[in-house]
Amino acid sequence: MKQKIYTIGVATVVTVFAGAIFKVNHYPGAAILLIAGITSLLLIFLPLALISHYRSAEGNKSLTLHIVTYITCLLVFTAMLFKLLHWPYAGLMMTIALPFPYLVFLPVFVRITSKDKNFNIYNTVFVLLLLALNSVFSGLLALNVTSEKVKDSYWLPGNYNKQEVSLNLISEKVPSSAINDRIDELLKTVNQIQDIILKLDDTNTEEWRQKAGNLQRPDIAGSVTTLMSADELKAVWRLYNELIELIDEMKNTPGYKQFADNAEILFRINTALTEQEWTGQNLNDFRAWTLTYLDFLQVNLLTIKISGPA
Repeated sequence: MKQKIYTIGVATVVTVFAGAIFKVNHYPGAAILLIAGITSLLLIFLPLALISHYRSAEGNKSLTLHIVTYITCLLVFTAMLFKLLHWPYAGLMMTIALPFPYLVFLPVFVRITSKDKNFNIYNTVFVLLLLALNSVFSGLLALNVTSEKVKDSYWLPGNYNKQEVSLNLISEKVPSSAINDRIDELLKTVNQIQDIILKLDDTNTEEWRQKAGNLQRPDIAGSVTTLMSADELKAVWRLYNELIELIDEMKNTPGYKQFADNAEILFRINTALTEQEWTGQNLNDFRAWTLTYLDFLQVNLLTIKISGPA
């Protein structure tokens, strides 16, 4: 029996390791290997290993410790799988899984093993080291995934900035109108907000337009509500209100109704959202993605200005 468990364990470790290597190098089949390896670990190897250990244990057996050990492994490895594959609720699962070993497993482990006079203290030290390594690995895993996603997103604002340069040249020839004047005011407000956010990263709008990316702190969330002053937040609320006013005016202006009907797609806003809800949806994510949204907004506003009726 033990020989079979060892064989399954080695096969499981090799599969998970291969899946991790494939994932790091973006090879096809990485997800399949990770799912197969971690599923085998949780549903075959761990149950068999824990059952075998429980049956062979001499003296004081603890079914509770074995059950808690399995639940801990189930939560931690499942959360890691979800995080690696970017599945929904991965963040919530990591939030539950990371403290679980310390809040549940460790107290149960210490309480039960302290009653066993023959228990080796080195086993406790080993368990504590494993928990520490689990925390470090999980934290680095989350940071690495986030960092890679942020870096991959830099090409979006780069493309938006190139489009904006061309659209600005074209828009200079567009005649003035009530709608176009509103769009110009909106563009000034967007630029002001971008300046405020980029100043937090010790850079400026001009540098961002020349080469989007290379932010010092791109993955800091809450670029608006948590880092801006009360006066700076006024620009955010002004942007929200100006967008709503532009949508209302386009509804009543011939040739612009179609833009107003698609405002939720063009601006990621609708009249059902409050200022706080709209801010949380668009301007309170990672700093790089907040700036990307503002670039997206600028391009769409310029497109409307150019595409409107002469």
